[in-house]
Amino acid sequence: MSFFLLIFALILGYHRPESQPDWLRDLTRPYAAWLEHNFNDGRKRHGTLAWVIAVSVPVLIAGIVTYALSGLNESLGAVFSLLVLYLALRVGRFGHMPERIAKKLRADQLPEARDLLVEWQGGDALNYDATHIAKAGMERALQNAHYEIFAPIFWFFIFSVVGLGAAGVLLYRLSWLLKNEWNGAQGDFGKFPTRVFNWLDWLPARVTAAGFAVVGDFEDAVYCWRTQAADWPDEAQGIILASGAGALGVRLGNPLPTQDAPEYRPELGMGDEPDADYLQSATGLIWRVLVVMLGLMLLLSFAHWLGS
Repeated sequence: MSFFLLIFALILGYHRPESQPDWLRDLTRPYAAWLEHNFNDGRKRHGTLAWVIAVSVPVLIAGIVTYALSGLNESLGAVFSLLVLYLALRVGRFGHMPERIAKKLRADQLPEARDLLVEWQGGDALNYDATHIAKAGMERALQNAHYEIFAPIFWFFIFSVVGLGAAGVLLYRLSWLLKNEWNGAQGDFGKFPTRVFNWLDWLPARVTAAGFAVVGDFEDAVYCWRTQAADWPDEAQGIILASGAGALGVRLGNPLPTQDAPEYRPELGMGDEPDADYLQSATGLIWRVLVVMLGLMLLLSFAHWLGS
């Protein structure tokens, strides 16, 4: 049942992307700001308490509701889990935005491509040329695929063993959102949320990187993963981007021409400079990984069904 719920949620999210706001982000931002304002005195223990309130409570509620509804009627539990999956997984925005940006790049409509990139990732893209737009778009696509699709699916599958897959998705996504919201918090307030997220993301990041290697250029992906990932400021992101760049045979990283001070960005991958075709190829790479993941889940679910 969990496998088919996931498939339905992915299909709904892909075909109705514009009507799928990131409700978790919209709800989390003001709540996280309120918690930081009222709890942050620069000490780690208060960051721990705020994280427990912001993450553990919603996850516990989701688990209880799933369990209770499933006890009353299995269909009710399935509908609730489908709703959480549909609203938490971001497959729609990931799938459509790279295609739209690539289309503008092929038509040599750079201002429109920059506008789409800023709409998608925020920040400053005023001085980006076609290569920079394609590079930023590829990096965004690879990261979003991991943080908003692959890693949540990983934790959905883990929690599905006890019938609480929706709680696993919430645990990961809320932890990721709070880690980002409190990353620059005063003192040690953000240390515990960051540490917990790093624990939750350690194995999924490597699963995603391995997926890129399997469906792309395996040798180059593994080489870039081993030799380049550790140089990236965030090691997990470095693993994902280095493996994805190596799998595609393209060069990512290196500083981008923003109006602010240049950010440290070592080179990742090898091969050609990115363009619209590579941006489209990144989308194809992500879809292949998703198909492989779903195939493995189907096999494991079938094996579990045979053994029960």
